Amino acid sequence: MISVGTPDETREKAELAVWFGGASLACWFCCPFWILVSFVSLPMALVGLVRACVEYHASKSGRANRTRAVVGAGLSLLGAAAAITYMIFLASHPDLPVQD
Repeated sequence: MISVGTPDETREKAELAVWFGGASLACWFCCPFWILVSFVSLPMALVGLVRACVEYHASKSGRANRTRAVVGAGLSLLGAAAAITYMIFLASHPDLPVQD
């Protein structure tokens, strides 16, 4: 894994919060089987949140972009909120059939 303290030419590779957050949110629009998506999207969103926190703290010393860290955190929060909301919905409606 590339650390956040790498030189400028690899800085874009080190800023992964936007990619994880975007992937956790894009899964909801790409796959119709939401029960599977919720179990894939939630871990990606949590990894995106952790990366966003690391990148935000690294941005204080100029090693990362603060805007990308905040955007990544926002996308990750949306992806995690969607996954948790759907899991709560399924838990509160056990009479709904699960898609095959």
